[in-house]
Amino acid sequence: MPIRIPDSLPATDILEGENIFVMTEHRAMHQDIRPLKVLLVNLMPTKIVTETQIMRKLSNTPLQVEVELVQTASHVAKNVSEQHLEAFYTTFDQIKDQRFDGMIITGAPVELLDFEDVDYWDELAAIMDWSAANVHSTFHICWGAQAGIYHHYGIPKYELPEKLFGVFDHTVVKPSSPLVRGFDDTFRAPHSRFTEVRAADIEAHPSLELIATSEEAGVYIAKSTDSRHFFVFGHPEYDAGTLQAEYERDIAKGMDMALPAHYFPNDDPAQQPRSTWRAHAQLLYTNWLNYYVYQTTPYDLDKVGSDDDGIQA
Repeated sequence: MPIRIPDSLPATDILEGENIFVMTEHRAMHQDIRPLKVLLVNLMPTKIVTETQIMRKLSNTPLQVEVELVQTASHVAKNVSEQHLEAFYTTFDQIKDQRFDGMIITGAPVELLDFEDVDYWDELAAIMDWSAANVHSTFHICWGAQAGIYHHYGIPKYELPEKLFGVFDHTVVKPSSPLVRGFDDTFRAPHSRFTEVRAADIEAHPSLELIATSEEAGVYIAKSTDSRHFFVFGHPEYDAGTLQAEYERDIAKGMDMALPAHYFPNDDPAQQPRSTWRAHAQLLYTNWLNYYVYQTTPYDLDKVGSDDDGIQA
């Protein structure tokens, strides 16, 4: 089954061109099935790129997924047209009376700021608080993961001596978790960040557990023991050329940037990089949707957040 998105969203043509099953609103209206309602809180400046990448990961499942795009009202986006935002995005105030099966909070290029100094922090904190009674399961990405694990569990972030930038090997530390069902013993994933959370802080918290780590990149996946919150500290949704685009952008700005580690063939930026993480990235999103959203969310969305809102560990 496909992802269900607006007919005219730019991602529609892109995904259909990649032979990904996309269902238009018109076709979805004629199916007698309740789709999973997933809220995408897109904090990235390159909103069209990010929404396309994440929708690609949500699409290859046997489920119908209806995605609602949300922007923060307290921040003015500068890298996307106002027409796109008006056509496809809503704000928290417009959806706060609804309930959702799942929510995804993206990363954002604000890692070196204290959380409370981010101009939309109060709004994001309100969304994360609201999710407790209105969202069945939440998937946090990169800075969104750092923000979520800090807000919900008080886990701090630490500045790194230099940007963690590249594609790194990871290992599963809790192979019994359905989240990593089907993963290889070693798998790869991209990272692009200036800060980190530490495994020791997560392991010391009784409500959190580590799922996957990297010797070079540190913590990659953690989750809450009640399976309400998932924290992915890399960017599994990235396309093959995303790190290349970031590298070229920073070099063009005159920044002294090292090559992304383990990324360009032979460490030669003239050679085309290849995705070596696509399969595990797809499996990560599919497992989250299947085992922690579809399998456990109430059929009646009004029961989300109630005593009848069962979930598995």
